[in-house]
Amino acid sequence: MANDHLSRKLTPSLLWGLGVGYVISGMYFGWNLGLEKGGTYGMAAATLLVIVLYSCFSFSYAELACAIPKAGGAYDYAEKAFQKDIGFITGLAQIIEFVFAPPAIAIAIGAYLHLAFPAVPVLGAAIAVYLVFTSLNIYGVKAAANVELIVTILAVAELILFASLTIPHFSAAKFAENPFPNGWSGAFAALPFAIWFFLGIEGLANVAEETMHPQKDILRGFGWALLTLVILCVLAFFGSIGVGGWKAIVYAADGTSSDSPLPLALGQLFNQNHLFYQLLVGIGLFGLIASFHGLLLASGRASFEFGKIGNAPKFLGKVHPRFHTPANALLVNAALGVLILCTGKTAEIIILSVFGALTLYIFSMLSLLKLRKTEPHLHRPFQVPFYPATPIVALVLSIICFIALCYYNQVLGLIYFGILAFFFLVFKFLKHEQPSSI
Repeated sequence: MANDHLSRKLTPSLLWGLGVGYVISGMYFGWNLGLEKGGTYGMAAATLLVIVLYSCFSFSYAELACAIPKAGGAYDYAEKAFQKDIGFITGLAQIIEFVFAPPAIAIAIGAYLHLAFPAVPVLGAAIAVYLVFTSLNIYGVKAAANVELIVTILAVAELILFASLTIPHFSAAKFAENPFPNGWSGAFAALPFAIWFFLGIEGLANVAEETMHPQKDILRGFGWALLTLVILCVLAFFGSIGVGGWKAIVYAADGTSSDSPLPLALGQLFNQNHLFYQLLVGIGLFGLIASFHGLLLASGRASFEFGKIGNAPKFLGKVHPRFHTPANALLVNAALGVLILCTGKTAEIIILSVFGALTLYIFSMLSLLKLRKTEPHLHRPFQVPFYPATPIVALVLSIICFIALCYYNQVLGLIYFGILAFFFLVFKFLKHEQPSSI
């Protein structure tokens, strides 16, 4: 019998840890760059739209995950609804999201470690992080999820502490300084950075095969994780900007754009030797690690499913005989991630990841709408409320965000579509040449 089955060990609390952990680094870095585009009000508008998008998307996606609890996530849903070709494109977009996001976070981790220990090179630290956490994921999903839960709790606690220190100093005047510098065009330009607040929560669907009771636990994981993230997003947004205005958390002392909004905000209240400042920087590292580690886990499952069904080399679809984890997929993803982070193009890496995510969201919502018509008797332990309005809202907002992303990142958009086209043509050629492998 083929060794291609993952073990079921994940509980609702571990799913919450994974769901929040996938995303929480977005609270610590990256989102503030959207303020440069839209100002306080433009970024707030973009963030509000994205919260509505993820609220509608997450519960719609939970219906799919509960009805079709497979490690391939969006690939499996699109393949069932639209057959192989659309399934392949959706699955490839999912892999692009999950493979491109971790290198950007790894670079940020390396930068944090370099600040704390100047002798540690950024690139060397980033590569070391890949090796350590890939090994942990190979060792076992429950061990990986337990580590994720611990670092996520620490990262959440630090964000709450940050808010408790900054919000008492909130200044409405500072918050409203130059709030809408580029009008509504700035709000649209800020959308990718607002998406970074929540990017990755859909990775919960990719561990459905390893969940003890997927039909009910996946829904709980999505719901509680999303609620936690919305609260943390609001606290980070108001706590950071309200101290000294948006420019103070976008531009470092030398005038360059910064990826560290929380330390910049707290630095206006405490000097860098203060316990609270050091605590924020130290535990902030855990927030980055939580997302990096969680996305490694999700990307391994997505690549595993692609190999398992023959859309990628078959060896990717094998699990480790001892640890029952997708070791081959994890190792290949780590190798790709190291190559990507060596480019040093952090912003471009993030945007390519967002392209993949929005493609996944669009086809997933189309899959849900299609399956409701073509598979009316499919067992659905959870059905999204306010159907069809909920998935339609998620679909429309995803399309709006995708159009804005293409408009403001035309070269990267061409690169993204080029990647999709190249691998789709390879897929069609191999399927034509080797039909027996399907």
